[in-house]
Amino acid sequence: MKRPSSRWGYFTVILVISILLSYLPEKLTVLQSWTLPLLVVCMIVALIISILHRHHEWIRTFAIITNSVVMLGLISSVVILLHQLFTHVANADELFGSALVLWVTNIFVFSVWYWEIDRGGPNARNEKQERLPDFLFPQMTHEDFKSWNPAFFDYLFLAFNTNTAFSPTDTLVLSKTAKVLTMMQASISLVIVAVLAARAINIA
Repeated sequence: MKRPSSRWGYFTVILVISILLSYLPEKLTVLQSWTLPLLVVCMIVALIISILHRHHEWIRTFAIITNSVVMLGLISSVVILLHQLFTHVANADELFGSALVLWVTNIFVFSVWYWEIDRGGPNARNEKQERLPDFLFPQMTHEDFKSWNPAFFDYLFLAFNTNTAFSPTDTLVLSKTAKVLTMMQASISLVIVAVLAARAINIA
């Protein structure tokens, strides 16, 4: 019997993302602060039902939709913060706090994307389906790790490195989809760190 992939790490991170974004000031969100957590909870319920019924296509569909929702929440908040920054609407303390929340959220948002796209997703990886990897982790190049399979924490570590170093560091990015996602994450992190934080210091 094939062992179902564990999504506890995924569920935890998705909930953390929605909580973080709900703490942003109302003027930095497109909708009300409670809207995104409510949407995420609804999607998680649908995802859990799909998992219990072992509908793998639905599981992947709901996971991608959930990831897209939280990513849109992140990007929209960054765009609004940029607008308020250059129109001098927000004060320095508010900018620092919001920038920190968005920077941390950026790590979590892309960790779930990396986990979901690599080799067709967690179910495909767990079932050892023959697919080309989107990421080449160091362990995959050693003979002693032939049976090694990346866990959610490995993708979280990858996202953390990309956020801090603006590159994946020790992991090779192979597919076009993975390259687009890592470029997006590095760009968002660069905007938050280099533009928002620097400008906040100047106007403090």
